Order: sequence, then C-alpha cells, then structure tokens
Amino acid sequence: MEFATGALGTLLPKLGELLLDEYNLHKDLRKGIKDLRDELLVIQAVLLKVSDVPLDQLDQLVKIWANDVRELSYAIQDSLDSFMVRVEGVEPTKPHTFFGFIKKTYKKVTKLKIRREIANDIKDVKIQVREVKERYDRYKDVIGNTNARTEVDPRVLTMYTKISDLVGIEKSMDELTEMLSKGDDLSGQKLKVVSVVGFGGLGKTTLAKAVHDKLKKNFDCGGFVPVGQSPDTKKVLRDILLELDRELYKASATMDEWQLINQLQKFLVRKRYFFVMDDIWDIRTWEMIKCAFMDSHPESRLIMTTRIVDVATKAGGIYNMEPLSDDNSEILFYTRTCGGEGLTSSNQHAEVTNKILKKCGGVPLAIITIASLLVGKQSEDWSKVYDAIGFGHEDSEVVQNTRKILSFSHYDLPSHLKTCLLYLSMFPEAWKT
Repeated sequence: MEFATGALGTLLPKLGELLLDEYNLHKDLRKGIKDLRDELLVIQAVLLKVSDVPLDQLDQLVKIWANDVRELSYAIQDSLDSFMVRVEGVEPTKPHTFFGFIKKTYKKVTKLKIRREIANDIKDVKIQVREVKERYDRYKDVIGNTNARTEVDPRVLTMYTKISDLVGIEKSMDELTEMLSKGDDLSGQKLKVVSVVGFGGLGKTTLAKAVHDKLKKNFDCGGFVPVGQSPDTKKVLRDILLELDRELYKASATMDEWQLINQLQKFLVRKRYFFVMDDIWDIRTWEMIKCAFMDSHPESRLIMTTRIVDVATKAGGIYNMEPLSDDNSEILFYTRTCGGEGLTSSNQHAEVTNKILKKCGGVPLAIITIASLLVGKQSEDWSKVYDAIGFGHEDSEVVQNTRKILSFSHYDLPSHLKTCLLYLSMFPEAWKT
C-alpha cells in the first residue's frame, strides 16, 4: 500500500489553477481555495514522510489515518474536476443579438450559481480536511516514532548458512578473494575497499559473509556489521567497536559519533583488519563510516555491499554480483524442493521447473522462495504455483521475508517513481499497447 499515491500530486496543481485570474473567483472563494491548498500541502508533506517507512513498521492508527487522507483526496479531485468542467463548459456567446444577450445573461447567472455551489462545497471539504488534520495531530507522536521500531532483518538468516549448502558461490568467492588479495592498486589509499554491488536478492550479503569467514583468520581483527537503509550512524560505529572487543567497549553507548571514531582509530592503529559493512544505501553514510578507517594499515581490507552503483563507485573497487547460471539455478531449486534428487530432463516437473526458473531469472532469493512453496506439493500444484508467481496469495514466513527484502529498493525510490512503479505493476508481463 503506497500512502503517497493518492490524488494530492495532481489535486494541488488543479487548486492552483483555480486561483488564476481567468476564473474570476470572488475574493472569499479564492481565500477558501488558497487555505485548502495550504492545508493539503502540509498533509502531503506528512504523507511523503509516512510513505518512506516500510508498511510493516507503521502503527495501525497511522495506516487508517493515511488511508482516510488518500480517499479524501480522490473525493476532492472528483468534485474539483466536476466544478472545472461545469465552469469551463459555459462558453461565451455573441452578444450582438437580443437572443445572444439573453443567453449571455443566463450563463452569467449560471456561473454565479456554480461558484456559490463551489464555495459551499469548499467549506465542506475544508471541514473534512480539518478533521483529518486534527486526527494527525493526535497521532503525530506515533508517526514520529515509526522509524524507532527495531525489526529483525530477514537477510540475517542467510548469513549463517553453511558454505557446503550454498550453490554457485565458489566462483564468486574466488573472484572476490582475488580482488581483495591483490596489492593496493588504488594510489594514495592505505585501505583496500571492494564493493559488492547488485540488486536485492542476488546474495551479496551471503557472499560477503562467506569470504569474510574464509579470510578473517589472516587478519588481526575485524567483523561483520549490518548498516541498513536508514541507519543510526552512532549505533553502526558502536557495533564496529563491539565487534572488536565487546567487553572493552560495553560502555560506549554514552559516546557521540566523534568519540566513537576516535576510539576506533586508536584501536586499529598498526593492526591489519578485515571488515564487512553490509547494505549501505547512501554516500553520506559511507563517508561517515570511512572516517573510522582513516590512516589504516596498508594490508587492511574492507568489503561493502550495496544496491546503489554511485555508492559503490565512491568507495573504490567494484565487484558486480551476477545472477546464477541456468545450471546452478536448477541445482539450487532441486536442492530446496527434493534434496537435490531428480536433476534429469525426464523428471515429471521438468517443463514447469524450466518456466519457473526462467521467471526467477537466476535470483537466488526468488528461487529459494518459490522452491519453499513447492515442497510437499503434488505435481499438478506446481503449475498452479507458477501461474500465481508474484506471491500475492501466499502468506508463509519465507514469502513475507522475500517481500520485505525486495521492498527495501521500493522504499528507496523518490515518491513519484514509487507511484509510477505501482502503476506499471498493474499490467501483465510483456503487455503491449
């Protein structure tokens, strides 16, 4: 549900259009429309703030309030469209004849009547908007705290999968390890940074954790630190310290950002370290984190995972995460559904499996999610699952986690692109006009 996709985006310009001189509105009516527009601008700003918060982190009262605003915006737009059509529909006539004079007089009276109706309806709308705003004032503390809720990131579960259970990761591990092992070819920099970049569900976190576990014994210290889409920078810096020495830095909660950075720099002096900073979304966050690793030992290494190419480019070397090959996609799929058995073309599920894997496009998260829905299902049910791909009618924990992981990219979009994406999602795949 996208709270910012009500009619406010188009409604506010229309209210501005009504204020133009060509409509020749009475000053009281103009003031009413201007006041309404100003109120709706404030409400729109609040909705934009709410829309940046994942749906599952919103309080139920906030959801109800935001839905009321959205529905009200549609109702206002319908009324406004009707008024504008009626006003514009009263075309001027030639006044040079008696009948022309009569028609012109009639239309002037009609316009006055319409404007009185508009004025009355504007008053009613302002009352409704005021009521909605008052409800917001009652709930604004709840809205202000929507980001304060702590959720368990479903990607954490993938971090603790045994290497032997991972499919198609060996080549990526070797390539990333080679990039990290090469000498520092980034002139002037002491710390070697490699960014693992790719869209959600490709397994960036899994790869980074696997490489870190493999190589960490070669370093003096290090750790794996999740960052996330809307990070508390102070918490991230403290998490880095706790990865280094939990007992020594257990009282670090009272430190500010610069004190935490100073402590980190002191600890890391003359040490070879290896950190993974997982899931960084913006350059500002990276710049703050980078401060903690300045003047580092020349043989230290850092992996950053991100979905944002600009962030990866800013950090240093880039490793582009690729989807699984067709063969590895099939192995992963059958490993999850049949324990690895049945990897032959004569398998009774082969045809629908190929369709499913094509739909998944080599994305491990999608393959694992679909496979989890098929475990224990009869042959005829596999086709039904394929026809319903999109997860709209499934409510298992795996599907919910998949939605959550993929939704992070949606909430990172600007508001107008969220609306555009949701509009496009109404059309079937490969649909043409």
